[in-house]
Amino acid sequence: MGDQRALARSLLTRRTYAEEAGIALADRPAPLYQLLVLVTLLSTRIRAQVGVAAARELFAAGYRTPQAMEAASWQQRVDALGRGHYRRYDERTATMLGSGARLCLDRWHGDLRRLHREAAGEPAQLRRLLTVFPGIGPTGADIFLREVQLVWPQLRPYADRRAVAGARRLGLPASTDRLARLVDDVDFGRLASALVRVALGEESAGQISRGVAAR
Repeated sequence: MGDQRALARSLLTRRTYAEEAGIALADRPAPLYQLLVLVTLLSTRIRAQVGVAAARELFAAGYRTPQAMEAASWQQRVDALGRGHYRRYDERTATMLGSGARLCLDRWHGDLRRLHREAAGEPAQLRRLLTVFPGIGPTGADIFLREVQLVWPQLRPYADRRAVAGARRLGLPASTDRLARLVDDVDFGRLASALVRVALGEESAGQISRGVAAR
């Protein structure tokens, strides 16, 4: 258990995908919406780093709220995605972002905390509501819940199949409850995000394990 705990804690220095996209995640309307945008981008068959770069370009253009995203023209959204090299799905995604912003405004008044309340904080209900947004399926809903558990503590510990796959590669427990015992409660979201990087091959499980063993 001691070696597993050291290995898990070594992963806590990594940034989450939300942090990498420049999102100062908090339980407030704007950052929660920005996470939804990032999840929409990550839900296509594209490298995570391209999705993160595209999100940063959208936010740099000022599209940080559903009001601003909807007010932007379709071409402006396409251009921002292009600057992030999000080219293969740029036109379709630009349309989905506009439709998703309208849905967020119409149904939840631009505040995803209302979605949280509607679901009573239940992960299964949250997943169902999140998949109402254009372009977000079960995998995208998992990404959102995995990242948002940092500010929605009722969800913790939340590990999706990719986080579990990363844990297996590192020889860590595949059980969410056992995995959660390796770090403090508030750190579990950061651990889950780091494990996904291992599952996606962004980081080598062997190098991480050797680095911890050499300390």
